Amino acid sequence: MNPTIDLGFISIHYYSLFIFLAVIVGGGLVIKEAKKFGFDEDFIVNLLFMAILIGIVGARLYFVLFNLDYYSLHPLEIFAIWNGGLAIHGGIIFTLIFIVIYLKKKDINILLILDFIVVGLIIGQAIGRWGNFFNGEAHGPETTLAYLQDLHLPEFIINGMNIGGTYYIPTFFFESLWCLLGFILLLLFRRWKKNKIGMITSLYLIWYGIGRFFIEGLRTDSLMFFSLKVAQLVSLFMIISGIILFIICTKKSKNYKEVMTDGL
Repeated sequence: MNPTIDLGFISIHYYSLFIFLAVIVGGGLVIKEAKKFGFDEDFIVNLLFMAILIGIVGARLYFVLFNLDYYSLHPLEIFAIWNGGLAIHGGIIFTLIFIVIYLKKKDINILLILDFIVVGLIIGQAIGRWGNFFNGEAHGPETTLAYLQDLHLPEFIINGMNIGGTYYIPTFFFESLWCLLGFILLLLFRRWKKNKIGMITSLYLIWYGIGRFFIEGLRTDSLMFFSLKVAQLVSLFMIISGIILFIICTKKSKNYKEVMTDGL
């Protein structure tokens, strides 16, 4: 699979293209929802701009730290993010820290903003995973052509999973589908009359945590902490945190109808 689009005067990496599309689609949804609740568009755009920037840096730093043996010998490649190597968990952690600090200073409800962001984030993840496809990464173990055909996958995915003459399980595709389903789930839940502030964030943590835990078990390029897959450890933490947050929100958070009626 060719990782670039060659326009003659410039080559565009598919990985960068899908990251850009993820940002545009996800960010647009966040802005649209936040405006419904009276947030100033400039405030949300500035917040997203800084959050995305910090998220990309955090995702790269996280990946590099778990591959120091390689990057200590090839330091200039740290900046070549178009070749892949953005760890979503690192991006989430760094972005979350920034958002909490930033919104606390402005005395704005953190969970309310996060409820907007995670909906845009999960559809962005669904889109962004296709960059891994074109880079030939984030796949599972070796398999056979017959196995992939039995999964009734589109022909172009099957062909793309033929890397160097060997077929691999397309875990990137499984995660993209899981995130797309999660996006639909969050949109439906957002319309639930008993939805409370923070519940959408908690559902994101649970949904993505569960999917990533099992998908990560198939991946062959996992970041490791001794003999443990880091993404699975973080996913477990996300699931537990999401369950705890959901319980807290059912007891202490405002209903979204109250927010729309009484204001922020």
